[in-house]
Amino acid sequence: MSSLSIPKDGALDFLSLGGIIHRLDSGIVPFRKAHTLSVHVSGGEFNVAANLSDCFGLRTAVATAMVRYPVGDLIAERIRAMGVEPIYKYFDHDGARGPNMAAVYSDRGMGVRPPVVFYNRSNEAAALLKPGDFDWATIFGRGVRWFHSGGLFSALSETTAELIIEAMQAARQAGAIVSFDLNYREKLWRASGGLDRAPSVFSRIVRHVDVLMGNEEDIQKALGVAGPEAGRGSKLDPAAFFDTIGRVVERFPNVKAVATTLREVHSTNRHDWSAVAWIDGQQFVAPTCQLDVHDRVGGGDGFAAGLIFGLLAGEPPEQAVRLGWAHGALITTFPGDTTMATVDEVRAFARGGSARIQR
Repeated sequence: MSSLSIPKDGALDFLSLGGIIHRLDSGIVPFRKAHTLSVHVSGGEFNVAANLSDCFGLRTAVATAMVRYPVGDLIAERIRAMGVEPIYKYFDHDGARGPNMAAVYSDRGMGVRPPVVFYNRSNEAAALLKPGDFDWATIFGRGVRWFHSGGLFSALSETTAELIIEAMQAARQAGAIVSFDLNYREKLWRASGGLDRAPSVFSRIVRHVDVLMGNEEDIQKALGVAGPEAGRGSKLDPAAFFDTIGRVVERFPNVKAVATTLREVHSTNRHDWSAVAWIDGQQFVAPTCQLDVHDRVGGGDGFAAGLIFGLLAGEPPEQAVRLGWAHGALITTFPGDTTMATVDEVRAFARGGSARIQR
């Protein structure tokens, strides 16, 4: 990938910046009828770091907010378990109101009943993060090959968007590749300015980005870039994505690659799955497979991790896209938001593996 000058070594292969949440999951039972819950530690930016560490064996870290109370302790334990180095800005809980580690509530749906997700991000510690909270000169001075953040974190407050820009400027100065996942979430942005504010925030961020993640709907809503009407035609047709990319690159010539997953939802548990990327002017489309979905949350972050791993490992772009496609597919077969796959399983599926029993 000629135009992406990825550093060959560093103390960290990958560093992400974002908020970390705990997801309370009632499984196939609607949340309003739940008696038991599973706790999953997640965050769009953290998930990629966790996947790259646990599945692909890379040296990763996350810069984030951490609250000193039992929920924070639980989250910190899961971060350690995934092999991700923590870089925390600590906050003290007042015993009653916070600051808090954000909670996300979900059920998994079933068949014709879709999953339902809602948030409690009131007084969230991550939203309090601001420029100056991290010593980027020291962090990037260790050597960082790839830096990543996302739209979920930028939506939390005015200061989080400024912190992303501060970190990206430091990353670029240090020679790291910079990626960003648009991850436009209407519920989050509705609380912080909606479509009136989001494009101006995203546009300032994307000026510092080398690799952009996001489908054509994300691109249109987050960046205000014109394109085909979202939702028309097959969700697996890459034409709408490629049609929109030209406008993105014209406006942001610093962007060297754009990638996303393609998903056609037939029912909550049966999806068609593919992926697509534009890299250095070339178009790459992954195969299409049918997924029997256990938990759909995290598939996009799984794709991002596999793609980034492939690029960091020096794989040809087509193979990097297939690794992302394969890893994202596998993540939908596990509970929770982060990987339980091995790199051998990912490579086997990317080669065209099947679900035949392994003896």
